[in-house]
Amino acid sequence: MRIDLHTHSNRSDGTDPVPVLMTHAQQAGLDVIALTDHDTADGWVEARQAAEELGIGFVPGLEISCKLTGISVHLLAYLPDPSYPPLAKDLQVIRDGRTERIPTIVARLNSIGVPLTVEEVLAQATGTPSVGRPHVADALVANGTVANRTEAFDLYLADGRAGHVSHYALEPGHAIDLVREAGGVPVIAHPWGRSSYKVMTEENLAKLVDDHGLAGIEVDHQDHSPESRTALRAIARNLGIFYTGSSDHHGAGKIDHELGVNSTEPEQLERLLETAKNNAAASGAQVPEAYLP
Repeated sequence: MRIDLHTHSNRSDGTDPVPVLMTHAQQAGLDVIALTDHDTADGWVEARQAAEELGIGFVPGLEISCKLTGISVHLLAYLPDPSYPPLAKDLQVIRDGRTERIPTIVARLNSIGVPLTVEEVLAQATGTPSVGRPHVADALVANGTVANRTEAFDLYLADGRAGHVSHYALEPGHAIDLVREAGGVPVIAHPWGRSSYKVMTEENLAKLVDDHGLAGIEVDHQDHSPESRTALRAIARNLGIFYTGSSDHHGAGKIDHELGVNSTEPEQLERLLETAKNNAAASGAQVPEAYLP
């Protein structure tokens, strides 16, 4: 089985509409795909319908923006009840904060001579409940300032660059608590990728497991070297948690993140689904169901 548990549609910062993403998943030979848009479950209904029509498996999820001591950390949440009020409230605050910073980002870029308007950014954000840096990057591509999203982030939008403006994010332990209260399964995304490696040490991961019930970590990811993957897999085993693999696919928005480029072992998906069953029972939440034909 080929299982990809981390993908994005244009409901957040991917470039493909949900049905197109699901069709591409089938064409790529995937047996199971999870849709994990940033801080929103808006695409789940469409994804489930497309999965049933295409005959592929579907796991509902989302990716929650977090920070630990000021460092960005992402938490994948599988099969939670997105209407659970405390979770829904915090997700709304995150989305609002992301959108509200756009005028400041544009003004900062204008101040260093980069031509851009808020209207250009909004024109790139179709179908999403929030507007983020990837949409700024897409606008810079569209007006010819840069060649692609990667160049936009490297030159203007990454941490420390002129166009970087922080936004509200949850503390990881709190986010894990919310996901479990909502009956879902919390998994740290790319723990040693980007800047997350600075804080996602084995010690801190162990604290998240022991104090909050972290269930798994994403190991096979394009941001992780072969050595990092081996080390993270060992950490997961030491902590008694499962591990996943995935593409973090964003359509045309990310280079070298093709669907299925990394995958999750079937036994690890079974552990995720068993955890989901247990967490749902413990919480009493009205959780969604995975579709596994």
